[in-house]
Amino acid sequence: MTATAVKLEKSQAEKALSAQAALLNEVTKRLAQKNSDNGKVSVSKMDKTQHVFYQLAWMTAQQRVAENFIVYAWDASKGTGELEQKMALTFVAETVSNIRSELAARPAEYELTYQELFSKLFSDEINAYVEAASKMENYEAIVDKIVDLGHFGAYGLSEDHENFRGIFKDFAENVVVPHAEHIHRHDDLIPAEIINGLKDMGCFGLCIPEQFGGIQPDDRPDNISMLVVTEELSRGSLGAAGSLITRPEIMSKALLKGGTDEQKNKWLPLLASGEKFAGIMVTEPNYGSDVAGVSVTAKEVDGGFVINGVKTWCTFAGYANLLLILCRTESDPSLKHRGLSIILAEKPSFDGHEFSYKQDGGGTIQGKAIGTIGYRGMHSYEVSFEDYFVPKENLLGGDAGRGKGFYFQMEGFAGGRIQTAARANGVMQAALEAALRYSQERKVFAKPIYDYTLTKFKIAKMAMIVQATRQYTNYVATLLDNHKGQMEATLVKLYASKIAEWVTREAMQIHGGMGYAEEYPVSRYFVDARVFSIFEGAEEVMALRVVAKDLLDQALAS
Repeated sequence: MTATAVKLEKSQAEKALSAQAALLNEVTKRLAQKNSDNGKVSVSKMDKTQHVFYQLAWMTAQQRVAENFIVYAWDASKGTGELEQKMALTFVAETVSNIRSELAARPAEYELTYQELFSKLFSDEINAYVEAASKMENYEAIVDKIVDLGHFGAYGLSEDHENFRGIFKDFAENVVVPHAEHIHRHDDLIPAEIINGLKDMGCFGLCIPEQFGGIQPDDRPDNISMLVVTEELSRGSLGAAGSLITRPEIMSKALLKGGTDEQKNKWLPLLASGEKFAGIMVTEPNYGSDVAGVSVTAKEVDGGFVINGVKTWCTFAGYANLLLILCRTESDPSLKHRGLSIILAEKPSFDGHEFSYKQDGGGTIQGKAIGTIGYRGMHSYEVSFEDYFVPKENLLGGDAGRGKGFYFQMEGFAGGRIQTAARANGVMQAALEAALRYSQERKVFAKPIYDYTLTKFKIAKMAMIVQATRQYTNYVATLLDNHKGQMEATLVKLYASKIAEWVTREAMQIHGGMGYAEEYPVSRYFVDARVFSIFEGAEEVMALRVVAKDLLDQALAS
């Protein structure tokens, strides 16, 4: 069978993905057996070949995203058609090429033989499909169809969510975008116009049930609404708006998971209205994604706790007037993560890049913003506490919540990670739009650079990635709505964060020299995208300690 004889069909993509999924499952089982002791996954064994498990997580992410893309593209209820189906067929071919190339480079490390690999993933049928779907003419057809239709593919949202998206798209374009470049270039504060506008729209109550003053239905979570808003605000500016709802979202989920009734009734309405603005304090100078190593202490005293130590990368900590602080309340070091609790501490709101506050009893909190290459406007602070007093009623979960802070925090982090994927989608979408627009305006050798095949290839590939990532993000949101998908939230965060760097890089490259200048916002998209793989869990830790380990755990249990 030759490539030219192949007519691309959904069934070919499905067969290729099915064969690949079966092989990846077999690889995972073999790696699980090799890296276990007494029926349990051994992290110490995994650490001897970290690159294998990093790639296992990355390949699994690519596989899941591609599988979902095919389902979306042929789902009539999503409003999809020829464009989405062309994109999905070509995207799947790229995914198969990527994964089988990695496996072929080091099959023994994946517990495979060349014979197994080539018989299962390099059959004549799969080879013909991949070659036909990867032809340059497909990429040209995709991008020309995008221009003809005037959009990059159906969002696949319900009517209510699409209306919601339109409202925040308008807000981003009319309120956020006019401030975005000034905030970035001058490392300025987010103006009140943006914050107050989002307050008025109820934005800070997106993940808070209606009974507590939010706009989420009482009977079910609605993570899609949060993703829709986050993506559109991030498309306007990551630092000026895209991350504003992340902190209240993390805090509210921790409260809903572990708070007492009194705490929920007190704090959730204040968060929903924006009267209390949240700051999240988990990371420390010596402990990042390894939150079990947290050393900031909360020592019990008469009437409450006093907090001592240093937290870092505390985004918007100056403006925030309610802090979620992961502290070590138990002195026994052997307890590790079981010795951690969450304390909710109040402080005044401050403008500027530094703040200092002294309590009447002498306790102090001080913070200074950390200079960064992007993600400006939010400002991330290093914050120090010295005998900072917090009343006992602010221990999340009360006495029953003592030592459970790690678990309450993880509930918030799952939402934060999927929201990071939405933020990446928004920045990628902005970069994609900018790249297409500039390619049609800029002429090189007497014709628009859009007319060159390499430009069309890049834009088509960018569009496929953005749409595929968006749809998998939305799918994971439905899992979280049903109290599932914790690992998948990390998986899509890993994928979207890493791929956003490529998309924004290519958008910048299409701009040529002007992409390197601050005259065009595409340079901001590039430096902003760099943060995704670092915050809300570093890429390596997410791949190795969460995704890969969970995959091996599932393999042993099956």
